[in-house]
Amino acid sequence: MRLSAKDLEAFYASRLGKAAQFLMLKRLGDLWGDCKGLNMLGMGYARPLLTGYGESTRSCIAATPQLGEETWWAATDRGISTCLAEEDRLPFPDGSFDRIILLHAVEEADSPRAVLREAWRLLAPEGRMLVTVANRKSSWSLVEGTPFGHGRPWTRRQLIAYLNDHLLQVTASTTAVHLPPIKFGFMVSGAEGWEKVGQIFAPGLGGVVMVEAVKRMYAKPGSGAVAPVTALAKGRKGVAELPRKEAEVKCVEKRGKTRVDPAEQARSIKDVEQWEA
Repeated sequence: MRLSAKDLEAFYASRLGKAAQFLMLKRLGDLWGDCKGLNMLGMGYARPLLTGYGESTRSCIAATPQLGEETWWAATDRGISTCLAEEDRLPFPDGSFDRIILLHAVEEADSPRAVLREAWRLLAPEGRMLVTVANRKSSWSLVEGTPFGHGRPWTRRQLIAYLNDHLLQVTASTTAVHLPPIKFGFMVSGAEGWEKVGQIFAPGLGGVVMVEAVKRMYAKPGSGAVAPVTALAKGRKGVAELPRKEAEVKCVEKRGKTRVDPAEQARSIKDVEQWEA
């Protein structure tokens, strides 16, 4: 069952939710910067990661499905517009956005393939997409009191392979939110310390997996390695081939030169002259 906007809003309004939001925004800032002058789209419940981009980007839109009567939340953020629509049928032209963020979208979608296909359609050529999902290896995916404990969690390897199969080239991946999912004050206040310790001793056990992918429309010249030819390809048994009618080649014997008798040639010329006369 998908969480409502009220439940998501309540979590990110708590101290634990604010700490998780801060840690994810820190990773996003290191990856993308301020995105000045770019068009940005958020899918799922991407408001926590869209915060701070409303003033620097050219346009910042949060597209979310109808999650209940409390879906008014994004309209309260400065510079962020709200679009209530199905994630796999968004009312935007192809290639409209330079940056797309998916948060609480893929793991809770009825069809992750349809969501990624729609995100690929809306992404501009060479645009970047950031997919953030719950980490299957972390304790966050086991706690139902947080949004990351709902839906289908992913490992980093699973998500990278899934994106590569959907015409996207993965360029960066990491985990974040190494803070334990405990709502104790002293635990939350040390979120940055937990993050530093987790990056050193348990880099793959963060609460969320963050994978960046680029929409490639063509292969750059010289970007791929040339595959060496190791052997000639042989005909495979059982493969249908077009019928070909080959002509039989016969050996042609070489004949010797014909020898002409001068007397016989003169007689033939004389007969022709008499006939013409």
